[in-house]
Order: sequence, then C-alpha cells, then structure tokens
Amino acid sequence: MQYIGETLWPGQLGHIFVILAFVSILFSVFSYWRNTKNLDSPSAAGWKKMGRIGFILHVISTFGIIGILFYVMTNLMYEYAYVYDHCSDDLPMRYIFSAFWEGQEGSFLLWMFWHCVLGLVIMKTGKKWEAPVLMFVGIIEAIIASMLLGIHIEIGDWVYKVGSNPTLLLRDVFDIPIFQRADYLSSVKGDGLNPLLQNYWMTIHPPTLFLGFAACTIPFAYAAAGFYMKEYKSWLKPGLKWGLFASAILGIGILMGAAWAYEALTFGGYWAWDPVENMSLVPWIVLIAGLHTNLIANSTGRAIKSTFIYYSLGFILVLYSTYLTRSGILGDTSAHAFTEMGLEP
Repeated sequence: MQYIGETLWPGQLGHIFVILAFVSILFSVFSYWRNTKNLDSPSAAGWKKMGRIGFILHVISTFGIIGILFYVMTNLMYEYAYVYDHCSDDLPMRYIFSAFWEGQEGSFLLWMFWHCVLGLVIMKTGKKWEAPVLMFVGIIEAIIASMLLGIHIEIGDWVYKVGSNPTLLLRDVFDIPIFQRADYLSSVKGDGLNPLLQNYWMTIHPPTLFLGFAACTIPFAYAAAGFYMKEYKSWLKPGLKWGLFASAILGIGILMGAAWAYEALTFGGYWAWDPVENMSLVPWIVLIAGLHTNLIANSTGRAIKSTFIYYSLGFILVLYSTYLTRSGILGDTSAHAFTEMGLEP
C-alpha cells in the first residue's frame, strides 16, 4: 500500500547513521587497541590515525542521528513512533529539547553526544593517553550505541531484541486497523510531552546530568587505561583533573534536580528520598571519595588501588542509576519513572 503523506527518507537516513555509528566506534576501538599493542612498532602511528578516523566518523554519525531526530520532531512527522510518543500540535517549540530526551532513545543519544564531545577533547589533549583512554570510552560508547540498533536476533526458538531504533515508523510499532487506510496520517495526533515535564528545568537539568554521567566515564577510563598499560601512577594526574570536572558537573546536575523537586507538586522535595534522586547522589559521593584518594595517591603514592576502585564503582553506579531511571521498573515507587518499560530483562 502506498501511504499518503509519509516522508520516509529521514528514517532511512537515520537508520544508516545508527549502523554507521555502531560500526565506526567498533573500528575505532579495534584500531586504538592495536596501537596499544604496537607502541614500539612503525605501524603504531597508523593504527592511532585509524582510531581517530573511526572515532570522528562515529561523531559525525551520532550528530547525524540527532539532527534527523530533531528534524522529524520539529516538523511533527507523526509517521515516526518517537514523534508520536513525545510531540503534539500544541507543544511549545521551547520544549522540543525536553521532548527529545524524554524517551529512552533520546537519552541514549544525549549520552552519546557528550561522550563524543569529551572524546574529541581527549583526542586533542590526551597525548600518550589518547589511545588507551579512548579505547575504553569507545567500548562504553559501543554498548550505548547498540541500544539504538533495534534489531532482532533469532537462534532457533529464541528471539532477542537489541535496542530500539529512534526512527521506527508508527505503523511498524502498532498493528491496528487505522493503518489499513492510505491516509491514516490525517487522523493521527501526537501524545505530546508529559505535562509534568513541560518545565524549564527539563530543558537544562537532563543535559547537565548526562554530561556529568558521561564525564564519570573519563576518570574510570584513565584508571582502567593505567592498569591496562601497567602505568600505575602516571594516570593519576590527568585522572584527578577529569574527576574534578565530573564531580562538579554531576553535582550541578543534582542541585538542579533538587531545585526542580521543590517546584513540582508531585515530587515532594529532594529529601523525600525518591529512589532515582538517591541513585544520582550515590555515584557523586563515591566520586568525591575517589578524588580524596586520588589526592593522597598523587602526594604519597598510596591509595592507588582505592582510587581505581572508587572511580570504577562511581561509573558502575552511573550505569545502574540510568537503568533505574529509564527501565521503568520504579514506576510504582518513583515520580521520575516517566518512560515505558524497555530495558528490563
């Protein structure tokens, strides 16, 4: 059936960008890994260059996905499920960013965006640490990118869905009679943004918090790279700088969320001990502990393992916090559980 009014090229181009982003970051990880294994070889510079090319291609692809998603949202293309779920005709344009990262796919893209930005900074300033650090950042980025693939893996009777493509068509998500009409779009209106999220805090709080989450990856990546390269002390100085940056940004994001909690009638204030708010605070506390042991390690050479453990635990808790927020498993206990189930086993 030839559907009337559908614009398919953004979805097709977006899907290409998703695949390219995933493949290119895997290529970057492999190239940087080869560089770390051939530091004294003439081929080391070539592997490092290919690692950079792969990462830059990943950055371009990620920005391309974001651009496509913004395009279909601002033009209210309801043939796309993400637009239908998060936009509406009466949604003020100032909340289009809020609608973008309200859903799981938009949140993952925001996280990937900040990893890309921070990765470019490391590429410029990391020097000898560029390859091992971006190798670990790339592994994490590849895992997040896989959440956007939206593919099904079938092995016999076992079927597993990998991620959710942000450019899925509405008629591919729902099997209802309206899609038997060629002009179904004339009757479709979007659900719009959750009224609780139509707030200026929703515009600035999530990107700040996700920058903090992404920044927590960097001190962990330095710590992991230091142990991987068997340079147990030289990573401490750059790790401290990134740890300070991550703790500052994450702290600001938490304070923004706390201020919002006192403005929203249903949140009950920050000290109502909402589970999601707790899980944003815990990695920050662990990160602060890591900063203290990092300072001790810089001065005395002690507490290096403790610093590694704290930075690693802080990063793991960030992953767990994101899972709790975006999986929907806290739907009955948290005012923050706005998304549908999707990350649960």
